[in-house]
Amino acid sequence: MQTDGFFITHNLNTPKKKGEFDLFEGSYFQLRCKEKRIYSNSELAHLPEISPSHPHFKEWQLRKKSANKLLRWLAKKTTSLDILEVGCGNGWLAKLLAGIQGSRVTACDINRSELQQAATVFAEIQGLHFMYGDIRNGLFDKNSFDCIVFAASIQYFPSLQEIISTALSLLKTNGELHILDTPFYKQTDIEAAKKRTTDYYNSMGFPEMALHYFHHGWQAMEKFDYQLLYNPAALQHFFSTTKNPFPWLCIKQAAVAKLV
Repeated sequence: MQTDGFFITHNLNTPKKKGEFDLFEGSYFQLRCKEKRIYSNSELAHLPEISPSHPHFKEWQLRKKSANKLLRWLAKKTTSLDILEVGCGNGWLAKLLAGIQGSRVTACDINRSELQQAATVFAEIQGLHFMYGDIRNGLFDKNSFDCIVFAASIQYFPSLQEIISTALSLLKTNGELHILDTPFYKQTDIEAAKKRTTDYYNSMGFPEMALHYFHHGWQAMEKFDYQLLYNPAALQHFFSTTKNPFPWLCIKQAAVAKLV
């Protein structure tokens, strides 16, 4: 079913799985409301630009920098791009990606409320469509995309091996997978990070959300032939007070052959 650029696709294998999605979506949306991360249509239309008085202004400054780096990287491609954003939320980045000349952008998530808002706010953006569903459940055909983006979203998938392998299978020859605005940890730091996350969700009144947030380590990325396009620990960024604390990783489709 398609309505104003919004494709509703449950694509869930069993009623139990659908129930798990519904429970996550409900808690996630309520938490985002409490965190003041649900935006008016007017605010959404202008993201990542936002009032300096907004509680997440500094965060949006970082998101804007990482988005601009990605846009400049993709704009250098000499062919038109079929782009997929996984975990697109309210669609602000997908809207920017659709501004790349010749691009066709599909953005998917299991957060129906924000997807519907995105479809409304960005209804006039050419070449941009939103889908409800999980790419692990056969949502898309193999070899469909030139670029797949996970922006602040891959931490909601429990297995890096599974989600990256699935995404790589959806890439065309010479396609690229980009991961940005997500923390990666040294193995010795993961337990402390898990505790901070659990404490945070408990303090917000949503302890169940700790079960849906995953702390991925650099060790798990060793299975993939990735490039580090931005490294916050690099010497040139080490002393910066405005640096983005999250890395930017790129994996080429050829990395499929190197999976273990």
